[in-house]
Amino acid sequence: MQNKLLKTLSKSSTKYIFVTGGVSSSLGKGIISASLGKLLKSRGYSVTIQKLDPYINVDPGTMNPYEHGECFVTDDGAETDLDLGHYERFLNHGTSQANNVTTGRIYQTVIQKERKGDYLGKTVQIIPHITDEIKRRIQLLGDTDQFNFVITEIGGTVGDIEALPYIEAVRQLKWELSKNALFIHLTLVPYLAAAAELKTKPTQHSVKTLLEAGIQPDILVCRTERHLNSSIRKKVARFCNVEQEAVIESMDASTIYEVPLLMQKEGLDKVVLRKLGLTNNKKVELGKWNKFLNGLQNPKQEITIGLVGKYVELQDAYKSISESIIHAGAEKSCKVNVKWMHAEEINNNNVTNKLKNLKGVIVAPGFGDRGMDGKIATIKHLRESNIPFFGICLGMQSAVIEFARNILSLEDANSTEMNPKTSSPVIDLIEEQKKVTKKGGTMRLGSYNCHLLEGSNAYNAYKKFEISERHRHRYEFNNSYKKALEQAGFIATGINKENNLVEIVEIPNHPWFVGVQFHPEYKSTVASPHPLFCGFIEACMK
Repeated sequence: MQNKLLKTLSKSSTKYIFVTGGVSSSLGKGIISASLGKLLKSRGYSVTIQKLDPYINVDPGTMNPYEHGECFVTDDGAETDLDLGHYERFLNHGTSQANNVTTGRIYQTVIQKERKGDYLGKTVQIIPHITDEIKRRIQLLGDTDQFNFVITEIGGTVGDIEALPYIEAVRQLKWELSKNALFIHLTLVPYLAAAAELKTKPTQHSVKTLLEAGIQPDILVCRTERHLNSSIRKKVARFCNVEQEAVIESMDASTIYEVPLLMQKEGLDKVVLRKLGLTNNKKVELGKWNKFLNGLQNPKQEITIGLVGKYVELQDAYKSISESIIHAGAEKSCKVNVKWMHAEEINNNNVTNKLKNLKGVIVAPGFGDRGMDGKIATIKHLRESNIPFFGICLGMQSAVIEFARNILSLEDANSTEMNPKTSSPVIDLIEEQKKVTKKGGTMRLGSYNCHLLEGSNAYNAYKKFEISERHRHRYEFNNSYKKALEQAGFIATGINKENNLVEIVEIPNHPWFVGVQFHPEYKSTVASPHPLFCGFIEACMK
């Protein structure tokens, strides 16, 4: 069906949907974009989603997690906005470098072209040079001939100075693309308790700001705490120049995974198709999605696990991990409660009490030595108490350090990231990283292959020998200590054969003690919950 639709919608008629936001940030443009993408894909169309971020950073790779939340990594090694994680989780389709565009990247490209003389001595300006580069980037995915729809989410809110070049670029693009482009504006209809009524004025002002920029939205998606009655919808439609049918209610949902169903009920996909001149009578296929929701909302068991990390004050710093836990829990029909614990607050004296009543613990990724003692104390307790442990990236490295110190009696065992002068560098800087001076985009990034040891927990989870997972790190297991660790019962069960790098470590006689150098959370989706998270949750349920 998809191939047939691709032939019907040729390269020249790829449909572009631009999603803007007004009134307030954090209204959920990413979730609405992902939900619409899911509905269109369920009708047989090929869909991709991109994010335009207005910050000057080239990418979020060097940004503090407290500033930006999680840095999501794609197969091709792009460090991107966490919204791309939502896109992949909803669509069950990978994203790439082309799916995240930042102002920093736009300006970097334009300046490089200017330095090379590509502009033939002309004065380089916001219009046309910056806007032309934005338009080029937006259309890169459409030009591949792989997608019927390219949904573009514009970060920030309408009226922000930072977003103005993007708004101007898509305004131009709308006229260039004619009937192949459409605008969706996400706005807020607040409920004032004192007046006991919904207020449409913020939405009116938001649309007015968009109109001042030369853009008439085709569809309004209204975030609200109360249902929009026909009177409110009519009022919004009249004052914002949209059809009443195109005023879409977006109520708060108990889980983000309900939003596609709510948007289907509101007819968002139908309005989009009609406005783009497309007829599709194919029934929306959401059987797997509904099965997932059923497992999520009707669990047969309930457990509590711990997540030990450095940035737990902002849970968005571990967004993909928390969503992966939800996917695995739904797959196993188990409600998984997560106790968020700051690594700095855990030590050898309180670790038993801190981890009391937990069925398992994930030790999260991170950078730097802050909280390392807490992570190591946690892992020691889990190892000795036979409680399921799952370590990711620095969590895996912490497990190597803990075992080397307490079993091999290498008291100074450490990572050279934490102590460059350690006498026992069980974790060391990757050889190729030793000459790196620039921090942005220079880590070991993207997908790499890994060969699994038969009979290991990892092999039993994946049920195959060869896997590919995404990475984001500079430091690696030091093979000089591999033999000694394995003789003591700490086994390397996953190896990247190209570089002989250890990717997975396990303790075989433990209920579940698995540490991975890569980031499995980046590849977990609703349709394909990650095998390692499923294996870990299953171990915790026993």
